[in-house]
Amino acid sequence: MKRIFLFILTNVLVVAVLGVVASLLGVNRYLTANGLNLGALLGFALVMGFGGAILSLLISKPMAKWTSGVQVIEQPRNADEAWIVDTVRKLADKAGVGMPEVGIFDGAPNAFATGAFKNSALVAVSTGLLQGMTREEIEAVIGHEIAHVANGDMVTMTLIQGVMNTFVVFLSRVIGYAVDSALRKSDDRSGPGIGYLISTFVLDIVLGFAASMVVAWFSRQREFRADAGSAQLLGRRQPMVNALARLGGMTPGELPKSVAAMGIAGSIGQLFSTHPPIEERIAALQSAPQ
Repeated sequence: MKRIFLFILTNVLVVAVLGVVASLLGVNRYLTANGLNLGALLGFALVMGFGGAILSLLISKPMAKWTSGVQVIEQPRNADEAWIVDTVRKLADKAGVGMPEVGIFDGAPNAFATGAFKNSALVAVSTGLLQGMTREEIEAVIGHEIAHVANGDMVTMTLIQGVMNTFVVFLSRVIGYAVDSALRKSDDRSGPGIGYLISTFVLDIVLGFAASMVVAWFSRQREFRADAGSAQLLGRRQPMVNALARLGGMTPGELPKSVAAMGIAGSIGQLFSTHPPIEERIAALQSAPQ
């Protein structure tokens, strides 16, 4: 319940902030008495599309901590925590990125990395992962997350999401206006009609689903690269292969939507899945040149 409340609250606040920005810039007045102002509409779409994605990226670390209940390891309390911190530091140094914050959260096997900048990221692993894997496999998972950080995947996904959001906002309103105009050929009243409102609402949903498929495809390619990155950081691919095989026999933990795409495991869906099937990931690693 807490996760859902925080997610809804955050999105409401983001939309409110973007609405204020669009109003201050004047781009929210794209519907005029003379028709659709495409320049203003493009500005509105850019603000809503990229603004939401960028704001979500900037607050990704605190949101991940709040929604996942991550306990950041400020000072290791035992040998296991000291090993995790040392492993993250070793792999971060090898990848050429700044030392991330390191955290642990309660839950089924999973891990994620998040943060707006390479040199101030957060890497977190679940208690279920720590209890269900060997240290070599855990190291491989941490390498996978460090590879996400080193590859700049958080920023890349934000830009892709921003582009897709912009297209959705722009196209839904252009098509909605065209539909409304066709329905009101003999109507002399100015301003958008019910056809525009309904068409835009439906198109936001339909085009949003299409955009989600594109974003999910990019996310799946990024997972293959992070797997390969882990193998490169560890100097061999077998630990990552073993970690994936182990993960395939577990029920992965559900992550909050804000960090789900950055986890080590996701749902086994097809078009909307942010992660490829475990079998495909293992096959890709095994077929890669040494």
